[in-house]
Amino acid sequence: MKCITRGKFTRMQQLSNQDGVIAALAIDQRGSMVKMMESAVGKDRYHVDMVYEFKELVSQELTKYVSAILLDEEYGFKGMTKKNKDAGLIISYEKTGYDANTPGRLPDVLPEDSLQRLLKKGADAAKVLVYYNPDDPKDILEKKHAFLERIGTEARAADIPLFVEPIVYDNVVTDDKSPEFAKIKPQKVINTIKEFTKNQYYIDVLKVEVPVLFKNVEGFNDNNVVVYSQKQAADYFKQASDVATRPFIYLSAGVPTKTFHQELIFAGENGAKYSGILGGRATWFEGVAAYAKEGKEGLKRWLDQTGRENVEHLNKILKQYATPWYDIYGGKQNIEVIDIKLGD
Repeated sequence: MKCITRGKFTRMQQLSNQDGVIAALAIDQRGSMVKMMESAVGKDRYHVDMVYEFKELVSQELTKYVSAILLDEEYGFKGMTKKNKDAGLIISYEKTGYDANTPGRLPDVLPEDSLQRLLKKGADAAKVLVYYNPDDPKDILEKKHAFLERIGTEARAADIPLFVEPIVYDNVVTDDKSPEFAKIKPQKVINTIKEFTKNQYYIDVLKVEVPVLFKNVEGFNDNNVVVYSQKQAADYFKQASDVATRPFIYLSAGVPTKTFHQELIFAGENGAKYSGILGGRATWFEGVAAYAKEGKEGLKRWLDQTGRENVEHLNKILKQYATPWYDIYGGKQNIEVIDIKLGD
């Protein structure tokens, strides 16, 4: 029997669709979103209000078709007020980026926030991104492990689900899109999932990368180098799934829409028990160009046609291949929902 506190259980249900699958949209990019917009409209025309408006419209139009949305407070505050009332809200809790002068890409949370404060702002979950290299020196790993243990404990006290997004990297092979990185990525992703589904972190959902660079898989590689046969890729998806002891969902990691669809189908067909997605740029990226070209009305048209199609296509794939989040614990009947009372 798995015990889950009432606050966490209720909010996990709020974040999931009727099948217990997290069919969520991610648009919590900060610095990278500004760069995308600047590049699309031109630096001379760019204004921060454009990013606010873009996130607001994406949230307003696309949360009609998703179970939840991930937003940041800095640029996504308008999007939070315009989301569909039935869609759950996940708020980013980490500071964006990292200090490049300090070794280890160390994480930090927003200093003016706490998980209790995020709850008051309407969050159904908090998300923390951590850059993670399981082959880093022990002192760097210890700092990251302790950091996530602290946040996991804070999430328990606030009774809010914690989503953790570990992004793997390497200190020698720094180009994470290269065939050299493709060779070392699977084991890094597998080891990372193994670590962060341990009980001491109290992480509720892991938001993970697929364990391969899909553009290097035989048959899906277009003009790219083949690093993995389809069988090898299938084995990596299965291994990464099998080491997880808690629900995990896939992020889109900036891949093209079609590639993200292929990844999810391939994962499902090869035994990966993922509980949904947080799909980002693969869902809305082309909308940036539509907004730059035709403004608010052009973006709205794009979202209501192509954006909606992207989301509905993802929903069909999830319907066929995703596993309810509670099935990792043996199904709803194996979960005991408990009440916790904190001191006044």
